Amino acid sequence: MKVAILAGGVGSRLSEETVLKPKPMVEIGGRPILWHIMMHYSWYGFKHFVIALGYKGEYIKKYMVDYCALNSDITVKLGTGEVITESRHEQDWVVELVDTGINTNTGGRIKRLAPRIGKETFMLTWGDGVSTVNLHKLLAFHRRHGRLATVTAVRPPARFGRLELDGDQVVSFEEKPQMREGWINGAFFVLEPGVFDYIEGDHTQFEKEPLENLARDGQLMAFRHEGFWQCMDTLRDKVRLEKLWESGEAPWKIWE
Repeated sequence: MKVAILAGGVGSRLSEETVLKPKPMVEIGGRPILWHIMMHYSWYGFKHFVIALGYKGEYIKKYMVDYCALNSDITVKLGTGEVITESRHEQDWVVELVDTGINTNTGGRIKRLAPRIGKETFMLTWGDGVSTVNLHKLLAFHRRHGRLATVTAVRPPARFGRLELDGDQVVSFEEKPQMREGWINGAFFVLEPGVFDYIEGDHTQFEKEPLENLARDGQLMAFRHEGFWQCMDTLRDKVRLEKLWESGEAPWKIWE
């Protein structure tokens, strides 16, 4: 099964980083967040990726083209220019990199991937969020209900830490917990190719008319995920993810 990842947005709220590189290439623990997302899918056995490129897409192309050399032992014969790659990395991924335009909206990017996806069920997520979503359970849920689309519903992360007080005494302190009420779109979709018919063109925002109309038609189901989920929209989000990684307790690092 193919995994589509949208990696073409500008990431204006993370401009400190994205002025030089696309948002999915912003690093957590020395690796692009895109790599973390792909490692998550790969751990569950989904290793064929179709990545929608846009803003500064050449950075992602270069990273993927150079990936084997940068993560393997190599021998260089300077006299002839021959480079021998002695592969030692474990990622047996297939990665299709598709230019989908600089200003194309999310729905348009998805529709432009249709020829690469074909007529099979596929997964879709954004290139800026990590989680502990169990992808096998997500797919099983999608297959059971038989509708066109499944979205992973998550609890929104709190913006600030939560204090529990007894008078003036703090009896509990929780730093930026997941909120206990309400659900939001957490991406990590499973979709049928019929979803492409709900997307008009390049200007279409997937989170607007397509998802609204799928819901109206009874074709959108929600897989509830109560565990860890975090998007990287701001520098504050990046710092939080970095701290989790450096602590050795990154919840999304399920592959080791």
